[in-house]
Amino acid sequence: MPRLAPEGAPSPRLSLNRATIAQLDSLPGIGSKRAEAIVRDRQLNGPFPSVDALTRVPGIKPALVARVRERLQVP
Repeated sequence: MPRLAPEGAPSPRLSLNRATIAQLDSLPGIGSKRAEAIVRDRQLNGPFPSVDALTRVPGIKPALVARVRERLQVP
């Protein structure tokens, strides 16, 4: 059985370049349409070089990137 993070512990970061639509949809402010757009952009344009590069996806502004930055990583 997988171990759960202790209550109040930060959630593990998602890989921006490997996360599924469902995983991205769980992020605050993303939702299913934006999650689909992120995955579609990744398929068309290749991996994101940084979390800040999310702004290349239509509809994703710097304020939203700031909101999800702590939940994402680019390994």
